[in-house]
Amino acid sequence: MARTAGPAAVRERVRTFALGLPGAVEEFPWGESVIKVNKKVFVFLGVDDGSHPPGITVKLRDPEAHAHALTSPGAEPAGYGLGKAGWVRIPLTERAAPAAELLCDWTEESYRVIAPKKLIAELDGV
Repeated sequence: MARTAGPAAVRERVRTFALGLPGAVEEFPWGESVIKVNKKVFVFLGVDDGSHPPGITVKLRDPEAHAHALTSPGAEPAGYGLGKAGWVRIPLTERAAPAAELLCDWTEESYRVIAPKKLIAELDGV
């Protein structure tokens, strides 16, 4: 799980990946960056002004992915009751934080949980 890029670069890589998914748009409710599909959030990116530690929050329904995400240093079920629905917050500043590639995989899984079937088919090239 070693990472070569800093937290800001990893966050930007996940942001760029998420915005490349069909129908994805970035919005800034609550002053933080979120990426939505069909008006529903599939990844929380937080703020990038240094006021909070960088991290991402994704929804993982697959039991293996969810359990794996929770083994990341400092990872925890998301607050505000979202953790009960499978949302996991993964900090990016911890030593041995997940690599950008793995975070992008989890972002895609979160997208697949939230996105309508038509957009998932587009993603899959069907």
